[in-house]
Amino acid sequence: MPGKPPIALFDSSTAMVQALAHALREERFRTLGQRRGLAPLALLAGRLPEQARQTIYVWSGWLEAIPPGRLASIDTEEISRWVINQYAQRSYPAIAVGSSSGALVHLCAAFGIAWLPQTYLIPVRRTGVHPDEPGDDLEWGRRHAHALLNANPEIQLHHMHDPVQDRLMVQRMTYFRVKRLRLGPTFEAFIRERLREDGTILLVDCRLPWPTVKVGDRHFFQFGALGGATPDELLHGSERVERYLGAHGSHQRRWQAPKPDAERPEAEWGFEQSLVADVERFATARGYRVRRLRFDGPQELSPLVADLYRWWNERLGRSSRRLLVESFILLDPAWCAGAGYVPFWTVFPVEPAADAFQAYARERGPFAEAHALLFNHGVDSIGLVRPQEWRRLLADSAERSSLVAVDERQFPRDFATFGRYDRALDRLARPGTPPMELPLQDLDRFLDESKARYDVTLDG
Repeated sequence: MPGKPPIALFDSSTAMVQALAHALREERFRTLGQRRGLAPLALLAGRLPEQARQTIYVWSGWLEAIPPGRLASIDTEEISRWVINQYAQRSYPAIAVGSSSGALVHLCAAFGIAWLPQTYLIPVRRTGVHPDEPGDDLEWGRRHAHALLNANPEIQLHHMHDPVQDRLMVQRMTYFRVKRLRLGPTFEAFIRERLREDGTILLVDCRLPWPTVKVGDRHFFQFGALGGATPDELLHGSERVERYLGAHGSHQRRWQAPKPDAERPEAEWGFEQSLVADVERFATARGYRVRRLRFDGPQELSPLVADLYRWWNERLGRSSRRLLVESFILLDPAWCAGAGYVPFWTVFPVEPAADAFQAYARERGPFAEAHALLFNHGVDSIGLVRPQEWRRLLADSAERSSLVAVDERQFPRDFATFGRYDRALDRLARPGTPPMELPLQDLDRFLDESKARYDVTLDG
C-alpha cells in the first residue's frame, strides 16, 4: 500500500473507508485499523494522569497534521489513490460516492458495495489561536487556504473550527475539510475497472446544512459542528455555553463567531451537490445506473440499517434481538455480521444520539441484549451523555446490557479504549465467518417488505 497521504486517518471518512474495506475482505477493524502503532500508545495512555492523557491526545493530532508550507504541494489524486488501495481487487455490484455515515458502512458491507467519500480532513499545524477565538482561526485560514485551492481546482474547502468536541485538537491545528466537486481520474478509473457491467453508482446525499461564511472562491468557514450543541447556541450563546466556557477557564462567556451569510453543506457530513452533474456525466457515458440515497443527517440512516440487519439475521435463522450501539469511528462491521449483532450507529455519545437510540429501542425493543461503545474525544463537552446514563438507557431496553471497553472513571478521556475495544467485543461474542453478501436487489425487497417508515429516500 502507498504511504500515508496528507489526511487524518482517524477522521470519519478515512476510518470508515478502512472499516468497510476490512469488512469486504472479511477482516476485523481492530484498533481503528492501526494496530501496530495505535494499540500500545492508547493502552499506555490509559495508565497516565488526566493531564498527561490530554497532552498525548493533542500531540497525536499534531503529528498527523501537515505544516502549512506543504499545502501547495498537495495533490488530491494522491488521496484518491490511497482510498482505492484500501479495497481488494475484486468486482463490485455497486459503488457508493458521497457522504460519510457509520450506518452507511454497514449497509455497504451487507451488499458488497465499495464507497468513495466526497469529504476528507486535511489537518494543518498551527499555533497562537485560542480555541475560543474563531475569528482568529478564520483569518489564519484566509492567509493559507489559497495555496491548497490554487493547486486543486476540483475541491471546495470547508474550514471548520469547533471549540466544543475538538477543543483539544484545535489548540495545535486547523481543520481543513475538503469536498470533491468532480470524481477525478483515479476514482473514474476505479469505477471503470471494478464496477460490474450492470452495476450501480449510489450517490450518498446527506442534506445536513450548517450556517457558514464565504471567505473566498470555493472557501467557506464553519463555526461549530454536529454534536451536542445546537448551531443557534454556538452562534448566540446559552446557559450551557456559559457553563462550558466557565468550566474550561475561558476568558469568554459566549463565542464571538463570524456572522454567517448562508447555510451550506455541513463540513464533515454534508454532501456538496456540485458532484452530482459529474457523476451523471460519467455514468451516462459508461451506461451505469445512478441511484441516490438521501437523508437529513448521518445518523438518520441508523434505524433503517439496524432493521435491515434484523431482517437479514431472521432470514439466516439467527437472533434479531442482539444490538450493538456504535459511536463515531468505534465500529466493526465484520464483527457485527460474524457475531450476528444488529448495529445501531451513533455520531457521538451526546444527547441527540442517546435520544435516537432510546426512540429506536422504544419502538423495536425490548431486546435480548444491548451493548454500547462510547467514543472519547477528551472534553466534557456540551450535551455529553455520561456512561451512567448510557447504562440506564441500555438496561431499560434489554434483558442483558453493558458498556463495552468503557472506563467510566476516565471517560471522556479514556483514550485506551481505542486499543482495547476489539478484544472487549471478542469477550462479548466470538464472531464466526460473516455470511455471504446480500444481492443488491434485496435492498429494494427489504424496503418493500418493511412496515417501518424511515427519514431516508432511495431514488432511481
